[in-house]
Parts: sequence; structure tokens; C-alpha cells
Amino acid sequence: MLNGMALVGFARLRRFTGRRLVQKSSYVLTTAFRFGASLVIVVFGAVSSSAFQLVWVTDEPSELIEDLQAASLLHSLPDEAQASPQEVLGAARADYGRLIAALYDNGFFSPVISIRLDGREASDIPVVGTPDRIDVIRLRVEAGPRFVFGQAQISPLAPETALPEAFRPGQMATTTAIRNAATASTEGWRNIGHAKAGPGAQSITADHANQRLDVAVQMDPGPRLRFGALRLEGNSDVRPERLREIAGLPTGQIFSPAELDRARTRLQRTGTFRVVSLTEAEEVTAPDLLPINANIVDRLPRSFGFGAEASSLQGLTVSGYWQHRNLWGGAERLRFDAEISGIGGEDGGEDLSLSFRFDKPATRGPDADYYGLAELEALDEVSFSSDRVAIEAGFVNRKTPKRTYTYGLGFEYAETEDAFGQRDYFIMTLPLTAELDYRDSDVNATTGTYGNLTLTPFYAISGTKNGLRTTLDVRHYRPLGDRTVLALRGQLGSIFGPALSEAPADYLFYSGGGGTVRGQSYQSLGVTLPSGRDVGGRSFLGLSAELRVKAWQAVSVVGFADAGYIGEETFPDGASGDWHSGAGLGIRYDTGVGPIRFDVALPVSGPGDNTGVEFYIGIGQAF
Repeated sequence: MLNGMALVGFARLRRFTGRRLVQKSSYVLTTAFRFGASLVIVVFGAVSSSAFQLVWVTDEPSELIEDLQAASLLHSLPDEAQASPQEVLGAARADYGRLIAALYDNGFFSPVISIRLDGREASDIPVVGTPDRIDVIRLRVEAGPRFVFGQAQISPLAPETALPEAFRPGQMATTTAIRNAATASTEGWRNIGHAKAGPGAQSITADHANQRLDVAVQMDPGPRLRFGALRLEGNSDVRPERLREIAGLPTGQIFSPAELDRARTRLQRTGTFRVVSLTEAEEVTAPDLLPINANIVDRLPRSFGFGAEASSLQGLTVSGYWQHRNLWGGAERLRFDAEISGIGGEDGGEDLSLSFRFDKPATRGPDADYYGLAELEALDEVSFSSDRVAIEAGFVNRKTPKRTYTYGLGFEYAETEDAFGQRDYFIMTLPLTAELDYRDSDVNATTGTYGNLTLTPFYAISGTKNGLRTTLDVRHYRPLGDRTVLALRGQLGSIFGPALSEAPADYLFYSGGGGTVRGQSYQSLGVTLPSGRDVGGRSFLGLSAELRVKAWQAVSVVGFADAGYIGEETFPDGASGDWHSGAGLGIRYDTGVGPIRFDVALPVSGPGDNTGVEFYIGIGQAF
């Protein structure tokens, strides 16, 4: 019978059972050979100053043996380690508790373990009497019967607290299930302000006759607390008042782990800090305030980077950036980006872009950041050319970690040339963006949904007419088993207002290439005029699907199919314009910064030449 044991970590539980096992070890020695069908696994240990042979003697299932070997220090001693007899003895003594913990977590609460070093039980060998050498270690495990939960009770529970299904009468009894139930109970109380909640009195009783484990835990919610002051630690170059503004800790409000996480996220997303640690103070200040300790460590203020992407027809794209993360001591970020694309490409000429962006966090509250940007761009595309300059300023409002809204005011001037001739335009824009990101990763998603809607009303100062440009990008990821992911993407674009011949040339839509339809030439699909020349369309529809199958630990194989539509009409109807499609295979190699992507694609249908092969190389998934 096991009574009154500590729930967290089960330290007392292990100590209790360890004493029981040592007391029973003599019995084990006298009955060891009655198990004639025992499975013997021999593992040779390190050849060193105390080379030894490790022999496992057990008739347990292979899955349990693997868990035991993973927990054993003796089993994990590296083959080339110079293990002294003292180190081997220490590992053997530690293995009692480690093996017991592994057995408890598999539902076995009456185990018998014997670890004999050259015939002597390890627990009986005094440290001061360690032998000069150890030749054979015999490790015997009798798991005994598997236990189930009899009583499984934790109370009181906070409203709307759901305990794990594994913590139910009749379910296999494991320490993990108990620990998870205790965690769920604690978090339930913390979520409504009881920051110091935790397990109080508890009873864990093993009924060996009936192979039942009875668990009763009395929760101690503690007082309901409010956020106290944010105590700054570390040596940050960001001014203290700005750190507090960015964190946005709701001092004086009821404590909430979610609000604490949001404060941590606000500091992290500035990119200024290498370490952001927000921890609750041990003490509570009168009457009910809980101070929060903030340990902040800065990144290097300046950084730079570069990237490259290659396509067989679009050629090489190279890009680079330089940024300052703490320009004026308030975590302001200034970033310069430059990119050259189309180097050596067969479609169009070289495109150049240069942009400058300034961001200031926590400008209109902790979740609203100010931004200002300027862009210079020279495009030499397949069907048009454009020299453009733009400036814009606005705010990025992160309503929740999953929902972001951007709004601003901008001005653009461009000189363009396409099949309609040379046109210059000067417009004022009001860009509005809504982004919802419920993916599990933004570089290699396996589940979830992502959506981005952009509305850009533009007011014509000269050269065009008033209008509205809209784009929508929706992606969904669904796991199919443990190793396969189905990824789907839909894109939609429309221009309202000016006619095709009056719309800004670089606002029109094209399809083809890595971002739309792989296998088709870059911007190969547009609207064909009576003259035979192509221009962009006022509507676009794109559909993509990928089946990603993990073949090895870091390698995945991908099959994909893409389709695109371009029309002269304002909203794509799927019939008035033209479709084209492509398909292919790819390989992904997972790295710490995202998968390296290599795709090979063929054109499948559509106007123009549907022969040839294109390949694409880059970092990150195609979508």
C-alpha cells in the first residue's frame, strides 16, 4: 500500500518503492531462476578501466524493454567512455529509481528489480567499498501485473476544467495521467486568477490484490491575485519605460496566464531581444498583487542577411538586408532590403527593388505598431515594364496572436509601358489587410488554416481612374496519418473601377511561375488583345494542392498540381478568360530555418507551348 505520496515528480513515491525493492531483493535472488522462459538481452558496455558486460534478464514485452533501456543509465553508458567502477556503481544505484519511474509510467506498480554487480546487489555495496573492477552486471526486472485506476479524484476543480480522459476509473494507471490531471486542475484555477494554485493533501494507494491504484488529490487554489509591477532585470539598452509599454502587462487586473504569455510575445516579436523571461514572483505584495520578474537580454543591435532562389526559366533571384533593432533606445527597427531577380532568366529582363522600412512597437497601445516605408522598383517583365516609387505609413494592429490587421495611407508614382503603350500614373492608396493565421508553423505547416485579405482602394490623382484592387489567399493543411500532409491553397484577385486599358499596368494580374502555376512559364498567362500581344487581367483565380509525405527523418517527397485563371472581367467567372495548369514532384529537406525545396514541374494544359520542364529551388514550402 502506498499512502501520502507527493504528486509532483513522485519523488516520495519512488523512494517508498525503492525501499520496498531493496528489502525484497534477497527474495529475488533466491527465486531468480524459476522463470525458465525469461528473455535474456546481452548488451556489452564500454571497454574502459572498468569494462563490463551488461545482461538484461526479463520476460517483459519488447516495447516495455525499450522504455526501460531508454531510462537506464547503465544501458546508456557510451561505448567509448572511460567509466570508473565508482561511476558504474553510481549509475547502477540511480537505475533503481529510473527503472521504477519507467515502470510506473507504464502502469506497473508492484515491480521487482535486482541489479547485481559481480553477484552483489548494487544497493548493498557501500560507496567507500567500491570494487576495483566490475565484470558482469545482471539487471533483472519483474514488472508484475498492470494496474488500472480505481478511484481517480481531484477536487475542488475550477469551473470549466476538463480532466484528461486517461485519468478515469478503469483506465490504465500511469504517473503521466496523474501528473497531467494535476496540471489541468492547476491551470484551471490559474486561468481564473489563482496564480499560486497547486496540489495540497493527496493520497495514492496501490491495491496489489486487485491491481488498482486509488488516487485522491485535494487542490489548494490559494487566493485570487492581480498583476503587480513589472520588475526589470538584465542589462537591456531599451529604456525601461519603453519595455513596460511594449510588454503591456495589465497591472492591477486579475492575473491571467494568457495575458502573461501575450506580454512575453509582444517583447519577443520586436526582434530586439535574445532572451525574454517573464516569471511570477514568489511573494505576494499587499493586498493581492503578484509582481512579475522580467529578465531581458538584447540581441546585437545590427544584423544583415541574404538569400537566393533559382528557377530554370525565371533565372536567379538574390536578396539581402541590413537592419538596426534598437535605433533610438525604444526597440525601433530600421531595415533596408534589396533584391535582384531574373538574372540569366529567359522570361523578361532583370527586376530590381530597394525598400526602406521603419517600425516602432507599442505606438497606439501595446498591440498597435507604427510603420513607415519607401520602395523603389524597376520591373522588366514579360508583358510590361515599370519604374515605380511608393511611400506608405500606417499601423499594424495585432488583435490576438492569431489575428492581425494593417491599415495605412500611401502614394505611388509609376511610369509603365505595355501593349497599350506608355502610361504614367500618380495615385493615393488606402491599403487594408486582415490576416488570420491558425497554422502550427509559418514555414512548414502540418495542420491549421491561414488567410490573408488585402483591399487597396486607390484615388487617381492623374493617369488612371479611381478603383479598388483586392487579393485573397487561403491555405489549409490537413494531416493524413503520421507521415502525410495534404496542403491546399486558393488565390483570388480582382480590380474594380478602371477599364483594362486604364488600370495601372503593375496592378494587373498574371499567372505562371513559382508563386502561381509551377510548370508554366513566368507570367505566361494574361489577356490576349486583338493585336496578339498580352497584358495582365483584371481577375485572377489560382488553385494549388500538395501531398507531402515524410520519407525519412529529414526528407519529404511532394506531389503537386497547380491551376490558374486570368480574365478581362472584374471578377473571375472561370469561363470568359483562360486556364492553364501544371504538375510535378518535389523533395524537401528539413533544416532549422525551414525546409530546402526542390521542385520539378511540367505544363499540363493551357494556351501556348506545353512542353519542357521547369525546376524551382528555394527555402521554405511553396505555400
